[in-house]
Amino acid sequence: MFLSSLLASHLGQIRYPDPDNGKKYYLYEELWPDYAKSSLAMTFLYVAIALAVVLIAIGIFVRLKKQESFSSFVKSAATIAVTFAVTVIVTMLSLGFSKISEKGLWQEQMIELVPPLVLAATVVCGIIASYVASLFNKKAFKITLIVSLSVIAAALIATIVCLIVYYSKDIKDGGYYDGGYGNVNQLVLYLSAAALIVAAVVVAFVLDRKNKTPFDSRCIAFAGISIALSFALSYIKFWEMPQGGSITLASLLPVMLFAYVYGPKKGLLVGFIYGVLQAVQDAYIIHPAQFLLDYPIAFAMVAFAGAFSKIKALDKVPQVKFALGAILAGALRFFSHVLSGVFAFSAYAIDAGATNYWVYSLAYNSFVFVDLILVIVVGALLFTSKAFKKQLKRFGEPKIAPAAEVEVKEIDETAATDNTENS
Repeated sequence: MFLSSLLASHLGQIRYPDPDNGKKYYLYEELWPDYAKSSLAMTFLYVAIALAVVLIAIGIFVRLKKQESFSSFVKSAATIAVTFAVTVIVTMLSLGFSKISEKGLWQEQMIELVPPLVLAATVVCGIIASYVASLFNKKAFKITLIVSLSVIAAALIATIVCLIVYYSKDIKDGGYYDGGYGNVNQLVLYLSAAALIVAAVVVAFVLDRKNKTPFDSRCIAFAGISIALSFALSYIKFWEMPQGGSITLASLLPVMLFAYVYGPKKGLLVGFIYGVLQAVQDAYIIHPAQFLLDYPIAFAMVAFAGAFSKIKALDKVPQVKFALGAILAGALRFFSHVLSGVFAFSAYAIDAGATNYWVYSLAYNSFVFVDLILVIVVGALLFTSKAFKKQLKRFGEPKIAPAAEVEVKEIDETAATDNTENS
């Protein structure tokens, strides 16, 4: 019934020739893709909830009745979750491109969309290459990681340059950018983006200076799964804001859990990657520095969800550790969005009748805290499970190589023999 009505809404539209260029267009050109996206998002929401309930119920049963099989179940559940996430991502991205195609805006939209898309593809390929290399030896992993990070950095610079070139005409000729209606303060935007990047990196390294959690294949796998799940959940929206931003089904939870386990340093990289992918989803970009503030930088702030994870005094209340970190991460993300709103979107404040840009931006971006509450509630529920906490802790523990295991076993056997002889 759902698919038939979806198809009917598409086929029922009539194409008319444009009097200016003779090309045919749909009478209701945005109806079908928008209807499809909203309908499928709601369907995916119900499926996600049902899937979570079923997996949790099976997990509890396996944990109680057959504890030795619980680790295998967790791997199977992760595979199912990632498969579902990939399905959501592919479906929703396809609908997004369909909308661009039907409106005949490939040339206009792709100039803006291609750089972030190439950057996202570079990031994904870098993750896959690093993971494969980590399965061989440390040297291959380090070389691949350095090369991947270098290529990603080059792609990021190229993306920013392309966006600057793309918007240069508007910046040069349009009153919007050079002191006219709703002036965009370019200098402050660039300075704000640069200052936040430097501050985030410095603080993350200071907080994480004693963190010995390894950057290995397990870490890369967890990062990939977290990004995929967060990206898929970000398509399941309860509310969408007109100039970007939305309230989702706890979409930041997976990447925040990664930051909680592996610390702010690694969380910064994962959040940054996730922010780049967000720019591919439904980007609202009017300026290169605004792109940085609203996407890579804002979502990189989820790294600070791990700011309190190593505090021993709170070990008995991990819910509190996670909640404090999530609040800090959400506040920093909010601050990044507010700077973008004040110095890039002041024209929208004028249109809304606001006289104070700061008040308007603070109010508009307050949706971040509604989204954050959902993350904290779901996260607190997860941290009440001993099995979940145990599995999460295992990710942060270094893996013992087979050779090391043999060496430890030989040492134990030698010690046991010596004790026997002494006796």
